Amino acid sequence: MKKIIAIALLISMSCGVFAKKKSLKREMRAVWIATVDNIDWPSKPGLSVEEQKAELIAHLDQHKKNGMNTVIFQVRPATDAFYKSDYEPWSQWLTGEQGKAPEPFYDPLQFAVEECHKRAMELHAWMNPYRAVFLYKDAKTDPNHITNTQPELFLIYGKHKYFNPGLPETRDYVSKIVGDVVRRYDIDAIHFDDYFYPYKIKDEAFPDSESFEKHGGKFYPNQIDDWRRENVNLVIKQINDTIKSIKPWMPFGISPFGVWRNKSVDKSGSRTQAGQTNYDDLYADILLWLKNDWIDYVAPQIYWHIGKKVANYKVIAKWWNKNSYGKPCYIGQGAYRLNPESSIKSWHSADEIVRQIKLNRKLKNVDGSMFFSAKNFVENKLGINEALTNDVYDSPALNLQNTLYHGEIPQSPKLRLEGKMLKWTKSENAQYYVVYQKLGKSEKVFCITSLTELKLQRGQTIDEYCVCAVNRGHYKSGKSNVIVNK
Repeated sequence: MKKIIAIALLISMSCGVFAKKKSLKREMRAVWIATVDNIDWPSKPGLSVEEQKAELIAHLDQHKKNGMNTVIFQVRPATDAFYKSDYEPWSQWLTGEQGKAPEPFYDPLQFAVEECHKRAMELHAWMNPYRAVFLYKDAKTDPNHITNTQPELFLIYGKHKYFNPGLPETRDYVSKIVGDVVRRYDIDAIHFDDYFYPYKIKDEAFPDSESFEKHGGKFYPNQIDDWRRENVNLVIKQINDTIKSIKPWMPFGISPFGVWRNKSVDKSGSRTQAGQTNYDDLYADILLWLKNDWIDYVAPQIYWHIGKKVANYKVIAKWWNKNSYGKPCYIGQGAYRLNPESSIKSWHSADEIVRQIKLNRKLKNVDGSMFFSAKNFVENKLGINEALTNDVYDSPALNLQNTLYHGEIPQSPKLRLEGKMLKWTKSENAQYYVVYQKLGKSEKVFCITSLTELKLQRGQTIDEYCVCAVNRGHYKSGKSNVIVNK
């Protein structure tokens, strides 16, 4: 009962009062919760289960209050698991020892999904395809970790171990892991970040020459770059096919490095001078995946400020706006850059993030933002929370409609007022509800909630409310009857 009351209070707080500024009614507002090396959660390995849960709830409460509608939750940072897996060991960043389960037992992914859905937020399961052992010299891997049972599948490059992308066994294994999560958990999407082939290390070649000789086929001996790109193409297509064979409605999204190619090497590229790029260095041909419908959204990481000479946020955002091939495009923004001691003046204030969001909204094919990373909001770096809620996220926003989803539209709820409690009937097929508030001729999203009631405050003016039920694909019912709060 205490938990229900707490959630109701949180949702009431997040609904807020009627905002004065204009906001969009549909917009991606997401935050990455990184678990690798305990970047965001848990704050350190080996916390008690209750401490882990409390920290995660604090994250979700803050993000909901900030107006976020999606969490990108890292569940497989390095061929390990933040969920119960028959294939990969529990992560050392959870319990302090790889292979050791939480005690008393709980499943963090299941817990995160349930808590997100209580708050009417999506959870995208964030996975990494190739990273196998992080800082391998210091890592203590479980005896059953695949790098120990099948070492022939792996390569060492720099400080980490990676799956060899050139092996067919790699594609099959990664697809199996993704399929297992899609099949068993009520997640809303699968999400990959920018780590395909690793970022290049000066004067150190990626050690895949033997694989190229054996598996290069038509690309051997002179087209190793094209072969590497084909390896990534094949794994992306296979993973998408796996996801869609299990849940045809489930999106598969990629968050690539911000620059596809520089214009200096490709006339189709952006007016940038990035030292490394997706196509030429990470071997990730994002545009091909978009064109071929192998991915369902793209979220380029533009972690630079507006006006940066070699990689200007404005230039790159405009480029992706023109090159998203009809897919939802969400811009990855670097909240972690906020720092009063930064050598770059733009990052001395959260206004830089606000300016970026306002720029995004001017671009026809940009549909919202994803922020890296979660702890910056829990810490409220440079007042980022107030900067969002006082200006650009002053009222909630629904997610975009999922064009892959073909479920039934819920029936319109029936609305009533009991004292100051706004209550409505539960609708079959509803994932959550959106409450609209109307003042004069202006109507806005007032609250998005999984509950079927909302406590109202007495206002100075007469305002009207109605409710829509929303299904998993973010398709709304018709509006309910209107209630006047006097």
